[in-house]
Amino acid sequence: MKNEKLWSLKIPIKSNLKDKDIQNYFKICKEKLGLIPNILKTNAIDKKKFDAFNIFYNRLMQDDNYLSKIEKEMIAVVVSTTNRCLYCCVSHSYTLAKLLKDPIKAKNILINYEVAQISKKHKIMLNFVSKLTQNSHKINEDDRNKLRKIKFNEFHILEIIEVAAFFNMTNRIASGTNMAPNAEYYF
Repeated sequence: MKNEKLWSLKIPIKSNLKDKDIQNYFKICKEKLGLIPNILKTNAIDKKKFDAFNIFYNRLMQDDNYLSKIEKEMIAVVVSTTNRCLYCCVSHSYTLAKLLKDPIKAKNILINYEVAQISKKHKIMLNFVSKLTQNSHKINEDDRNKLRKIKFNEFHILEIIEVAAFFNMTNRIASGTNMAPNAEYYF
């Protein structure tokens, strides 16, 4: 990590990390992703912050749960687009493109999932996510029943909500700090 500008806060980002767990985590990121996401670098300012973020992120996004990795990234993209979060729009549309092996489809989902070539099931899921992001207080049983009708069970629904909630939180952190997306995400 050079002295790159990762965010607008005047909190220094440690480039010579002494914590072995964080060093190992960064090494794995470099090997698997070819980069260390800036959100991880900024969270490394504090070990508890780093661990809390990664435990929740990995449980939701990396573990095999009820939703597919593509469905989870679609949620991340739609939440981030709805919130107009630069960091997350760039990073998650990049990841979605890799998972789909289709950068055009990923960009279409990013720009307007309602006209993207995705299944009716995924459009209904993303409608729920969009409503949850914009007007969480208006979510009601009819909204959950729409998900049930297209074969999302209660665990799927909970995971949809958790993924959307997580990215609503990270969008606000990234936007509030003016976090810069990694340059690699643009290519």
